[in-house]
Amino acid sequence: MQLMQYEITLPADYDMGIIRHRVATRGSKTDEFPDLGLKAYLVRERGSHGSPVNQYAPFYSWVGPGGMNQFLFGSPLEGIRADFGRPIVRTWQTVGVFNGPVPSRLPIAATRDVAAVDPGEALDGVVSRLLDQAIALADHPDLNAVAVGIDPFTWQQVHFALWNGEPPHEEPGDRYDVLHLSQPKRGSLPEGRAW
Repeated sequence: MQLMQYEITLPADYDMGIIRHRVATRGSKTDEFPDLGLKAYLVRERGSHGSPVNQYAPFYSWVGPGGMNQFLFGSPLEGIRADFGRPIVRTWQTVGVFNGPVPSRLPIAATRDVAAVDPGEALDGVVSRLLDQAIALADHPDLNAVAVGIDPFTWQQVHFALWNGEPPHEEPGDRYDVLHLSQPKRGSLPEGRAW
């Protein structure tokens, strides 16, 4: 399983209604995409929730590499390239995924925190800490789902959460609005530790 995200930062005066319309008219195309656990269509708007930028930043959780490769090297990402240029795609090896108390609700918000893995910390300790943090968050009444992962190229960790209500103020990281959620294989994402 892999987590994946690309970020398209847009001009400060960009009409984010264009992105909202794009998602409203095209978002359902991934509702049946192969090997896609979930895709959260995310936006940040300058001045909202402390965001300094306008950004379109979908976040993915893949259950297998076939669908991810089909997305990256086929027509789906080509549409993004044609409209915005080829984005840099970040990936993380999934450490764990946990559902919140009511995963059947459609989330309205997301948080994503990326941080460097401490080079002095043993990786089994990093994994245990990430899992403990995710498990502790999974009981929050507004949590839809939480996923944690590590990028072994940059040695960065990611903590991503979907929220059915507003995220808690103390939750670190960037905050996003969720415009659409495709989740064709969400039931195939193993809950808990990824191995």
